[in-house]
Amino acid sequence: MLQKEHIENMLPQGQARPADRPLPLAGVRVIDFSQFVSGPMATLILADLGADVIKVESIAGGDSFRKYPPIDADLPTQGAPFLWTNRNKRSLAVDLKRPQGVELLRQLVAQADVIVENFSTGVMERLGLGYETCAALNPRLVYCSVSAYGRHGQSASRLGFDSIVMAESGFTSMTGYPDRDPVRAGPAVIDMSTGLMAGNAILAALMARHSTGKGQQVEVAMIDTAMTMVGYAAMQVLCSGQERERSANVNLEAAPAGSFRASDKLFVINCGTTKMFQQLFTVFGRQDIAFHPDLQQAWQRVKARDWIEGIAQECFSQRPWSEWNQHLQEAGIPAGEVRSLSEALYSEDVRDRGLVTRVPHPKVGWLPNIALPLRLSDTPLADPVAGPALGQHTEEVLAGLLHLSAAQIDDLCAQGIVARESAHGSA
Repeated sequence: MLQKEHIENMLPQGQARPADRPLPLAGVRVIDFSQFVSGPMATLILADLGADVIKVESIAGGDSFRKYPPIDADLPTQGAPFLWTNRNKRSLAVDLKRPQGVELLRQLVAQADVIVENFSTGVMERLGLGYETCAALNPRLVYCSVSAYGRHGQSASRLGFDSIVMAESGFTSMTGYPDRDPVRAGPAVIDMSTGLMAGNAILAALMARHSTGKGQQVEVAMIDTAMTMVGYAAMQVLCSGQERERSANVNLEAAPAGSFRASDKLFVINCGTTKMFQQLFTVFGRQDIAFHPDLQQAWQRVKARDWIEGIAQECFSQRPWSEWNQHLQEAGIPAGEVRSLSEALYSEDVRDRGLVTRVPHPKVGWLPNIALPLRLSDTPLADPVAGPALGQHTEEVLAGLLHLSAAQIDDLCAQGIVARESAHGSA
């Protein structure tokens, strides 16, 4: 999985947080039943903020995301995508179909602050861990359900992965070229943004608990999030009555704006104001266009887009990107090269922000790490710990939180109610 010989020197070691600084969510305990992306992204935020996140997984393989490639032979239950969303969590492997396993979880729920689940509608109730049951055990509990179409209504029972909800929300219809079929976004934008929304909602519910003394039920649906992620285009459609057209790399509200090619590289600019437009064409030495009276309003430039951008492309093609980058920055015009993902990960911008680093791992020495984009001066994020193997913390959780003896844990393992990490990294 890891081409270590090629990237070790390119990834700096992470800088440890100051030991005397508190963690924002220190003392908060989260029972995480979620898998794949939307739920684990929410609990990743909580874990990085210092919460104790206990990832509850089936002993029969755990989170299905564990098996997404690439997978290192030494880490058979920790594929790269799983590692991305499960940093700073503890794994408890339990047979959720056994009453004894559910009873252990009920005991954990009684002392937890947050539950997060993204099972299909009705699964938690059938397990005996629905909201009403858990709230009766623990009135201060914040219970967050993440789903595709919500827990109520005609679509509550539907399954819906990122690409499906992206298509049904209209998001996909806005992506691609106008003369071709729509295309989905490359990253799982709806999954990730749903996780971010859920993280915000959980933090809000925890804040509310300070004043009310009570927990509450929190629900975040992917379809709701997707209708937010289509952005201001939704208001444009509602107010104009006109369908949004696909525009590829073109900004429908500004010109010139989009991708252009220097003599050696593709890059993007966005002249979002009249001043930027004027500065760009001044850089070109075309003050006649920069200050043309018929081009001083955004709608006028959009109407003349083909002509304006044709001249811009002709000018850009005459010099390399390195020269244009300097000129555009000096002129105050937003611009950036179109990078591959590898180029972005190893770029000076990313390195300067400390976003991609190495973290230690007991079996393979180290693993890459991608930090959250959160910076808190007085309560910095927790130091990153690589995502756990399946059942890695079963004994630690049962002994530390439920005060079970070693003999009791051995008995539970022998009965197949819980599982520990094996010598090969799987429960």
